Parts: sequence; C-alpha cells; structure tokens
Amino acid sequence: MTITLDDVANILGLPIKGESYSPPDVDRVTACNLAVTLLGVTTTEIWEETMKTRGAHCRLDWLKEFFKRECAAERFDCAARAYLLNLVGSTIYADKSHTLVDAKYFPLYRYLYGTDKYAWGSAALVVIYDYLSNACYYDTKQLGGYITLLQDADVQCFAQMNRWCYKQCKHKVHEYRRIIDALTLVDAIWRPWENHRGVIHFDDIILYTGHLRLCSTVVKYLSDRCLRQFGYIQYISSPPLPDPSRLFDVDVEWLGYATLVTELFHKFCQATYPSECEDGYLKWFYQVSHPLLVRLDGVPQVPHYSVPPTSADASSSQLAPILQQIGDLIQHGLNQHEASPDDELYLHFYKALYLSRSRSSE
Repeated sequence: MTITLDDVANILGLPIKGESYSPPDVDRVTACNLAVTLLGVTTTEIWEETMKTRGAHCRLDWLKEFFKRECAAERFDCAARAYLLNLVGSTIYADKSHTLVDAKYFPLYRYLYGTDKYAWGSAALVVIYDYLSNACYYDTKQLGGYITLLQDADVQCFAQMNRWCYKQCKHKVHEYRRIIDALTLVDAIWRPWENHRGVIHFDDIILYTGHLRLCSTVVKYLSDRCLRQFGYIQYISSPPLPDPSRLFDVDVEWLGYATLVTELFHKFCQATYPSECEDGYLKWFYQVSHPLLVRLDGVPQVPHYSVPPTSADASSSQLAPILQQIGDLIQHGLNQHEASPDDELYLHFYKALYLSRSRSSE
C-alpha cells in the first residue's frame, strides 16, 4: 500500500489533472526582482530577507507580516500572492525546514486567474515521494512535504491506527515495529474512499503508471503495484520504467495518460475480495521487497491466508444496506467520542466499523 493520486484527491480536494510547473532559473537577484514586481516590496526589504535566508528564499513568517501590511494598504493582489505563497510553502511544497518557501514558486502567481491550469494534487505527491525516497536511509533526520497528508492517508487505511496524540508511553520504537509487522491483510482498509465517491469521483488518471514531475524533480508513480487499493486483483508487476532523459518526455507521457490507462485496463480484473492477488504474488513480493520492519535471520516466511467465498446468497445481499447504515452510525459515534487511543472499547468500535464496511462493499 502507498499514498496515491486517489488519496490526494480525496484528502486535499486538489486537482490531479493539469500541467506541470516549469519555473525559470531563480538566483538571489532574480528572486529580488520577482518579489518587487509581484509582491510590491522594496528592493531593500527583499534583499535583506534573502541575506537572512542565505539564498533565493523567504521566510513564512515574513510573508505573514507582509500579508497583513498589504491588506491594511488595500493592495489585495500582492496580499493574495503572499497568502498563497505562505500556504503552499507550509503545506504541499514544504521543505525540510518547514519555515522557508523557495523563490522559484513566485512566478506561479504572476497571473492569479491562471493558477487552475496546474495539477496541484500531483505536485503535492511529487514532493512527498521525493522526500520519502531519502527517508529510507537511516541517517535521514528530517522529512519534507505535506506530512499531514501522509499521516491522514495512513490513518484511513488502518482502522486500528489513531491520530497522533503525544503522551508519555512505555512503548519503545522496536515494540511499535513489531506491532506493525503483526498486521495482516484483514487489518487493512484497502479502499477507504468508496463511501466518498459521491463527492470525489474515481478518475482514470489515478491508474496512470509512469512519471510525475514538479519543476525539475521527477518521481516514479507505479499504480500497477497497488491495484488492490483501486478494487483490482494485484498481479506481479513489470520492472519500473527507466528514468526519462528529458523533462519534455515526462510531460508528453503525462498528457497522454488516456492511452496508457486504456492499455492497462485490458490487463486488470475486478477483485472478488479486498486483498485478492494472483497466485505467486506474495511469494514474489517477499523476495523483492522488505515486508518486515524488524530484521529476522534468514528470509521471512510468506504468510498464508484463507480465501473468502466468492459467491453470496440473497440474504447477504439484503444485509449490505443494513451493514452500511450500521457503519455510518459507528463512524458518527467515533467522530464524537474523544477517547484515549489506549481505550479498549475504542479499538473494538474501529474493528466493528471495518467489518461493517468490508461486508457491505462485497
């Protein structure tokens, strides 16, 4: 499982279709010129700011103060640009510092009425993917990107997880790793957004397999490796595509997603139960990946799971609407119940919610 364009669309509500942003080369002098033109600051103000940040950046706090000043002076275009730069710099385009925004994003808001042409949701995913690739290394101490997006996507897929609430606890990191390793296929909610399709429809571009781009950053988006999140049988995927030699090739690939998705549709089969995969997939996955956090001596054994019955009688189909209503009532109660994550009753309700949702979607 991983965070996908489907998660971004449902959690953030940002468009996942559109153009990729290609900024000009921005050094300190260019950043100052852009700030004077687009934000209305004086040359002295922006030069002092870039001196403090030691590059073509500005602080989020500086943008906040500037936003207030421009609103008071009724220069609303400049205030809007400052607000939007602060917004993206603290969320979808956040760097490891979480205090600065790069000046290369200034031209994004040169024309405020033209910002809807960009694929903002896809850009947010590029930033997350790029930082996660570095987070795999043990010496990485910080993580950039919109961390709240990543956390919420995880919470939606695991019913027993709880939103972070800091408290003194006796558990250590290695104990949490063992708890995570003990999770099974039935502990995951493979399709958390099925009850949200009336608001955010499933877009074919979510099944796109290839590369995503933001500025000069290119990441792989391999939807064929998490097909169970989209209701399809998971099969052994092909090796990932080689990195493109030109950014232009990524844009052509992205804009021509319809052809790629149409070709993939011929290979997909609807799953009869949420975690369904083809024979041999789990064995292959345990050979090519790292399925466990706690390192074991030797190769970990592939777990065996019983296959749920593929046919349902008439009575089970009649129960589906009832189970859906039960799930909605449980969800409403959980939203109002401010219980501790250690509360045993709290966990029982989450398990009941998962069972009602999984059976009602069969």
